[in-house]
Amino acid sequence: MQRSVSSYFEADVVDVSDIVLSVAVACEPDRVRESLVVTVDEHPIELTEVVAPHGGRIHLVENLPIGRMVVRYEAVVEGRLDPPPVTLIDRVTYLRTSRYVESDRMAAMAISQFHGLHGRALLAGVSSWVGVNIGYVLGSSRPSDGAVATLLGRQGVCRDFAHLVIAFLRACNTPARLVAVYAPGLNPMDFHAVVEAYVEGAWYVVDATVLAPRSTLVRIATGRDAADTAFLTSQRGLINLITMNVSAWAEPDPPRDDLGQLVQLT
Repeated sequence: MQRSVSSYFEADVVDVSDIVLSVAVACEPDRVRESLVVTVDEHPIELTEVVAPHGGRIHLVENLPIGRMVVRYEAVVEGRLDPPPVTLIDRVTYLRTSRYVESDRMAAMAISQFHGLHGRALLAGVSSWVGVNIGYVLGSSRPSDGAVATLLGRQGVCRDFAHLVIAFLRACNTPARLVAVYAPGLNPMDFHAVVEAYVEGAWYVVDATVLAPRSTLVRIATGRDAADTAFLTSQRGLINLITMNVSAWAEPDPPRDDLGQLVQLT
């Protein structure tokens, strides 16, 4: 399978800023061809690449000048990449409560709702419950909303679905983490968020939205929740996002997603 992805966005830099970009695919260099260019008022900007967990890469831009910033990223991923290795520290880290995943506050409900489920049965049960009980509604959530807000509001977008799934899984003593991905087949097209859960000795994808085939997903960033995986973070200064476009497609067309199968993100 060959997967082609791109992202483009423009933003007004209102004050001199330091930003972090997380748009490049997590990769093995010999299987990815890519280009990342950042300009301000058409002048190229220097980027510093930083290695992130689980094969990810972020790009740091310091002292970004005032003006119109344009970010262009394109990549072609050949074949399937090896999943990151399973480590003990990951299994510990991704059981803990975090900024957007208040698993400690949801333990009683999770244990009652999913009592007796383990392994792949637990993944299926949690994904099905969230998919049935939470409505996918564009613009329905705020950037500060976590899993509890999603549960109470009963609606959200992909990151909200992912946070709620992670909260239930962690509350049931199953390590789970959020992965930002490019998602061929996604409609409407955008950056997408899914879950990786640790069962049966490996990390497997859970996507309660069922909006894209899991076999096509391309990893960008991996972390405890959306706080670790945002595509654009301003650490100093002020930036206003103006427009954004994301695309992703796979060749040949992937088969239908068999929701009864465990799938690894590769």
